[in-house]
Amino acid sequence: MTERKFDAASLRLFVAAFILALLAGCAGMSTEPAVNYEAIIAAPDRSDADRKNDIRRKAVQLLAFTGIRPGMKVLDLATGGGYSTELVARTVGPRGVVYGQDGPNGPPGGLKAFAARANTPAMKGVIRLIRPFDDPVPAEVRDLDAITFFFEYHEMPKAGIEFAKMNRRLFEILKPGGVLIVADHSAQAGKGGEVGPTLHRIEESFVRRHLEAAGFRLVDEGNFLRNPADKRDITVFKNPVPNDEFVLKFQRPR
Repeated sequence: MTERKFDAASLRLFVAAFILALLAGCAGMSTEPAVNYEAIIAAPDRSDADRKNDIRRKAVQLLAFTGIRPGMKVLDLATGGGYSTELVARTVGPRGVVYGQDGPNGPPGGLKAFAARANTPAMKGVIRLIRPFDDPVPAEVRDLDAITFFFEYHEMPKAGIEFAKMNRRLFEILKPGGVLIVADHSAQAGKGGEVGPTLHRIEESFVRRHLEAAGFRLVDEGNFLRNPADKRDITVFKNPVPNDEFVLKFQRPR
């Protein structure tokens, strides 16, 4: 009789503990709705030029791959004319923060285009930064949720930037668990970063090695911009076929 009472009591305690654990787990689950990236891309106030760029960039897939959500704090590197900066700004919304960085010697056309875009409602609240890539934000900016670096990583040698120094700085300004998304034009195996100034390409494995050496961990890769028909031996601006491009997501470990 004593043994049966003990078993019943143990069972009640086990059930109670299980329910408490289940409730705690449910409380910790995110209740945020899914981000409608298609609606962001389809916003009626976006320009025709950006919509054309959407096709080449596969914008819905690229934006969804970043995982950027409303309220995040994001750095968009090498903004150029601000195409990706605006998409990030639309995604994080008024509760988020976006830094749009370009180097001091950025192309004049890109700087002019960004300045014009900055006056649009979608760019309200974007913080413009003209700083070197190896120190892209002021010292007080830290704990970023995400960094985007689209199609310009290959240009760093031409800009006089050391990959190792830049990558360490990017690692520092991300919060633990924060992500760095790099997309670029793919170079042939063995080319490393040497064809960046000429073909505007970079070897994918080269990018991986350098970022992992800085402490980043590769957590995902997107194949939606791949093109096996690209021989990767010609400048991306004169390629008769769509460029083969890689998209990689790295994380600062928690």
